[in-house]
Parts: sequence; C-alpha cells; structure tokens
Amino acid sequence: MLAEYLPTLLFLIVATGIGVALILVGNLLGPKRPSAEKLSPYECGFAAFEDARMQFDVRYYLIAILFIVFDLEIAFVFPWALVFRELGVFGLVEMGVFLALLVIGFVYVWKKGALEWE
Repeated sequence: MLAEYLPTLLFLIVATGIGVALILVGNLLGPKRPSAEKLSPYECGFAAFEDARMQFDVRYYLIAILFIVFDLEIAFVFPWALVFRELGVFGLVEMGVFLALLVIGFVYVWKKGALEWE
C-alpha cells in the first residue's frame, strides 16, 4: 500500500528540491546592491511618515465592514436572477423584502453618519 504513495512522495521531494535550488541560485547569482531607497518601506508611492503601529480611525473599519456586508448581500442577487422565472411571484416578493431590508440598513447607516469622512 505504501508503494502507491511513492510517486506522490517523489513529486514532493523533486518540487521541494527545485524550490530550494531556485532560491539558492537567486541568492548566489543575483545582484546585491542595497540602497537606502530599496530598503525603505513602500507605502503607496510616498515615503513613510509615521510609525507602522499607528492607530486608524474607527470610521475606516466601519466603512470596510459596511462594504463587505453590502457587497456580500448583493452577491445573493445573482443566483436569484438565474432562477427568477422558476420562483415566480413568491421569489419576487422575497427578493423585494430582502432588498427593502438592505435599503433600510443603508438609510440607517447614512442617517447615523457612518458614511461621512472628514
């Protein structure tokens, strides 16, 4: 039974060997000309101006979470659209309720000022 796994084991050994060999060849033969600019952290095309451990405003996380929630909920519309004809009026009403809840949530978030960025 172990003989059946021999090709898989051989594949893993060869793949690991090739990976290690490529890393070693790159380190041995690759150019080594570090400069201050190359060693500096890259942040969106401009020099870092604060510590990496600085605190972000809570609104950043709130907007990110809202984006994920609305994005995932909108993803439910696509499968519904594929089976719309089979669902009939019941499916239309259910999707209407679903979208109404989305709109209510969006209006609530908007009224609370969660989408405002200063």
